[in-house]
Amino acid sequence: MKKIGLVLEGGGMRGLYTSGVLDFFIDNNIYFSYIIGVSTGACNAISYILKQKEKSKDINANYVRDKKYISFKNLIKDKELFETKFLFEDISNKLCPFDYNAFYNSKETVVVCTTNCNTGKPMYFYKNKSDKFFEAIKASMSLPFVNKIVNLNGYPLLDGGITDAIPIKKSIFDGNSKNVIILTRHRGYRKNPTEIKKIADKFYPQYPKLIEALCNRHIMYNKTLEYIRMLERIGKVFIIAPSEPLKVNKIDRNPKKLADLYKKGYKDAEKIYFKLSQWLKKQIELLS
Repeated sequence: MKKIGLVLEGGGMRGLYTSGVLDFFIDNNIYFSYIIGVSTGACNAISYILKQKEKSKDINANYVRDKKYISFKNLIKDKELFETKFLFEDISNKLCPFDYNAFYNSKETVVVCTTNCNTGKPMYFYKNKSDKFFEAIKASMSLPFVNKIVNLNGYPLLDGGITDAIPIKKSIFDGNSKNVIILTRHRGYRKNPTEIKKIADKFYPQYPKLIEALCNRHIMYNKTLEYIRMLERIGKVFIIAPSEPLKVNKIDRNPKKLADLYKKGYKDAEKIYFKLSQWLKKQIELLS
């Protein structure tokens, strides 16, 4: 579907909700030519493009309790709560092999959002324009305070969710006048301010723009929510979001809760399928 983008929010383990929605899309042959994702949203985009159903669910079911994946011991030892090496090398290359050739040869445009620590602004990487695209995904998944900064092509990068958690404006800028957005927060959610400046000053004294972005994160996120609600009212976006607050946090390690979240995403997509198909049909007719 040209000129209709797919925008995927991150959210750590809450991304299993998105994985369920995307697997429903696969089952019903719903595909987009442009996908932009943040953090786990970008990871989910990969499985979706390659039609690897249940891959995210299986990885988390099998390895979420592995101390190499997530543990506070990692944080103390290596300054990484998520061991990105285990995720991007051991799992992707050995335990659950990933077909890199098929991904790079796929026709879809895939974009990942990161945060440039120098500028405190979002920085985007395109699948077919970056020879280190998976490093960009790693950067997008690197949470502030609990993961190391990723240096890519001379840029210090962190979690894209800091500066553009729902990158709808980037999708529109890239030519997609209509978009489907998958959120990992329930409708009505608003991000509250946090007392983060002191800890940010301690962790990132050399990056004042990053500190500013961290302190203003709730403002930017809530403004984006208001923006997409306005776009929804005028028919320019179709939003898929949990109908109620999720009982899974960003670093949840309970396999059953994660499996249930995946099922919820699939069932929520099933419930709105008729409305979504009608909306997509109308947009395709308007854009043709």
